[in-house]
This record gives sequence, structure tokens and C-alpha cells, in this order.
Amino acid sequence: MQAHPSHPQLTQLLSAYPKSAGAFFQTYNDVTLAQKWSNIEVIDLPECQRGAIKGLRSSLTAGEPPSTCVVVPCSLAESLSTSWIRDAFARLGADAPDAIFVAICAEDSSIVYYKISKGIVKPQI
Repeated sequence: MQAHPSHPQLTQLLSAYPKSAGAFFQTYNDVTLAQKWSNIEVIDLPECQRGAIKGLRSSLTAGEPPSTCVVVPCSLAESLSTSWIRDAFARLGADAPDAIFVAICAEDSSIVYYKISKGIVKPQI
């Protein structure tokens, strides 16, 4: 992990939260290299004992502008709670988007992203 080119940008949060370091490192590299997010910044979420990643996600349809997204990584073995998600939204404060993504990382390097909205939101039909 230390030899990877992305490690210097992540060193502070990787060492601060070793339990979530693998999921954080894996998710960061997925959004930067595979998903091609831009304007990436890492955010410290001490209440959640991990870091988050904020950036511009490319539009899924032509003509739409990129959207600002925040992703909070965790491992498949972790338990999540509504208070954990509430703490993540609270820490992001005024910069919090209407929804965040939780990246659930498995040991085989697969990642599943779940969109979590603030409050009750009717799904698009």
C-alpha cells in the first residue's frame, strides 16, 4: 500500500483510522481511477472513526454537469447504524449533499455503493 502513488494523499487518515484503512484506500482508488471522479478531497470524520471522499462524479448522461458526491467507505464485516450515518451527515455540515454514498468493500476487492439520503426521500419511479 505504501508504494502506491495515491498513498501520500491518504497517509494521515490511513494512520489515524487503521481499522478502516483498507476500505478507505480501496474506495479512494476506485473513485479516482475507475470512476474518474475529479476535484477529489479527503474529509476526516472522527465521529465515524474514518475518512470520507468528496469529489465531482462524471455525469451518467450526456449534457448533464458533474455532481458533487461524498462517499464513506466501510468493510463488509462492519455493522452500521442510523446514528453512524447521522454523524456523517452532521460532520459534513452545510457542505453535506442531499445524499451520501456508503461504499461497502469486500475482501475480494469488490465494492458496492449504496445511496443514503438525508431524511425520508421518495424513490424515483
